[in-house]
Amino acid sequence: MRPETPRPPARRPLYTPQERQRRDASAWTWVQGLLAPVQFLVFLVSLGLVLRFLWTGQGQAAAEWSIVLKTLVLYTIMITGCIWEKVVFGKYLFAPAFYWEDVFSMLVLALHSAYLVALFKGLLDTQALMWLALAAYAAYLINAGQFLIKLRAARLDAAASAAVEDAHHKQEVPA
Repeated sequence: MRPETPRPPARRPLYTPQERQRRDASAWTWVQGLLAPVQFLVFLVSLGLVLRFLWTGQGQAAAEWSIVLKTLVLYTIMITGCIWEKVVFGKYLFAPAFYWEDVFSMLVLALHSAYLVALFKGLLDTQALMWLALAAYAAYLINAGQFLIKLRAARLDAAASAAVEDAHHKQEVPA
């Protein structure tokens, strides 16, 4: 009985071989890999400060400025992410492989930006600002989840591709 040759995934792989090569060669991949956990850490600290303020009424300034910092980190990762997407896929945004993540990122950006406008123009009271921040953070978490799913898909694609290449190599080598 002959072992079954691994099959490539039924769906289109996240990256073509050329895109994977550009991704792996780009310094922007490293930048994104560094900024994503930094952003998540800033998010966690800020979330704690916002919740503390909502529960106790203490730490308003710290909560507000932590949201500003989180938003600035978000802008940074979005700008560098657009550059990364251009390097890898040839488009700054909405490359087919990350289309829905980019669409949802626009909502995340809009909510965070609305917070900044409301804060600096005095459009909302502090409670409403905090709830707006929490809405922005909920959207951020969903978007982060989308990207984690894509990261997992890329790893599965790489493993499947390696298995197929290994199987083909074994068939070519005489025993």
